[in-house]
Amino acid sequence: MSPTAPILFVLLMSCFCGASIAAITPGNPFAAGVDHSEPVTFNNPVLPGFYSDPSVVKVGDFFYMVSSTFEYFPAIPVFRSRDLVNWQQIGHVVTRPEQLPSGVNIFAVTLRFHDGLFYIITTNVGYGGNFIMTATDPAGQWSKPVWLDIPGIDPDLFFDDDGKVYVANSEFHLYEINPHTGEVINDAGAIWATTGGRYAEAPHIYKKDGWYYLMAAEGGTEEAHSVTIARSHDIAGPYYSNPANPILTHVNRAGQQNPIQGLGHGDMVQADDGSWWMLFHGYRSLVPGGVHHTLGRETSLAPVDWPKYGWPQVNGNGTITPQMRVPTLPLSPLPAASADVTFSQPLGFEWNTVQAPRADAVHHDPATGTLTLTGSAYELGNAHQQGVSFIGRRVQHPAFYASTVMDFMPQGDNEKAGLTLMNNGTHFDLNVVNKQGHRYVQAEFMFGGITYTSEAFRLAPGKVTLIVESKGESFTFSFQQGEVKQAVETVSARYLSSETVGGFSGTYVGMYATGSGKASLSKATYHSFKYKQM
Repeated sequence: MSPTAPILFVLLMSCFCGASIAAITPGNPFAAGVDHSEPVTFNNPVLPGFYSDPSVVKVGDFFYMVSSTFEYFPAIPVFRSRDLVNWQQIGHVVTRPEQLPSGVNIFAVTLRFHDGLFYIITTNVGYGGNFIMTATDPAGQWSKPVWLDIPGIDPDLFFDDDGKVYVANSEFHLYEINPHTGEVINDAGAIWATTGGRYAEAPHIYKKDGWYYLMAAEGGTEEAHSVTIARSHDIAGPYYSNPANPILTHVNRAGQQNPIQGLGHGDMVQADDGSWWMLFHGYRSLVPGGVHHTLGRETSLAPVDWPKYGWPQVNGNGTITPQMRVPTLPLSPLPAASADVTFSQPLGFEWNTVQAPRADAVHHDPATGTLTLTGSAYELGNAHQQGVSFIGRRVQHPAFYASTVMDFMPQGDNEKAGLTLMNNGTHFDLNVVNKQGHRYVQAEFMFGGITYTSEAFRLAPGKVTLIVESKGESFTFSFQQGEVKQAVETVSARYLSSETVGGFSGTYVGMYATGSGKASLSKATYHSFKYKQM
């Protein structure tokens, strides 16, 4: 070997190693490391789809959880779980129109248990304000509302050891109340200014180790969302902020590019083994690093380390991952839900209407295995319009397949029925219409005040299967008669995202019928429905 050979070899190796090192994307130095030798114990979100503002309580062997529902009826779903990971819906709080006869617009809910009674407190925005309902069984029935003369939203209900009962609202004012009459006994005034984040909301009070802890959500329910906390020796304050706030957020570098963003609006609960946990919401973007999301704010879970006399720490550094590798409570898995609905059984709890439906709008007949919708003068798009003929369920996965088998013969040009995707009143429809005495299927997409209508495809007599499929970034609408499946139109999902259409809900997929301004003479009969993750 020549004298220059070792030097040349070293230089070549240095160039090679340097190129290899440069090709490796450096990790985020602020993000927690992931030990892949540890098994994945659960996946976030634990409750996918539009289940926002979770609140949780432990009673007996079960944890119970509720969430906000805005314009959808029945309102306020109630879930139970043995392990905080696997959740089964057991009912709703608002199931009878006479409970809230003016309409529903249910914002964040707090669920608590005291002296044999379950309590919820929430705000029906635009329809009466803050109220309390109670039940001995969280599956229902729940009482009529007890109204509170307290402003703001997101009220929290706290039962103190001395028998006094308090409400804290989004203005972080504290009120002593009588929960059975709604009487305000004392107004203690503002007790915490929070940390200065915008749109502060979601107060929750906890008592531990002689301290009153007051938790909040700040920053708005978008990327800047976070959970903060303060404490005081007196429930009326003053409250002192945790120097390590926020205790949960992805607005920082540690959480950037995480597939789940907008973490906030949490509630904590203690298990029988002494461990603490937080349920909270966040959203999944359509594409990694993107800003658009369509599923709404979904419920996730994280462990909380809460030492005696100390501050709570959420999952170590206040961030989470979609795949959690942490110890859990003993897991109690539930059977997987069936993808197929034949309408020969009672409808499941996943089904909702927009506002309480008219008696003749949606008719379910298990004897014939059909669901019949009669169109009214009202159309989709107004979240506060009662009488819309619609029934649907939450979309819970970025990639999904949904279909329904429908029999519909519209008599007039004004009548249409079909399958729809809807978020905050904006809707993308695949509908059957009448054109010069013949049936056609076409897609209609709403873009603000503009409606796009696709090419119309003439149908043969008989039933038709209407289909919508998503791979996350787009929706494709198709129909099928016999063996032939025909694509009708594809549209970008970002036009149905919360960033585009606004609001606080998420996308629903469902069935609808309308007379487009006048009553419909024709009935749309649906024979089956399918929803599955792709």
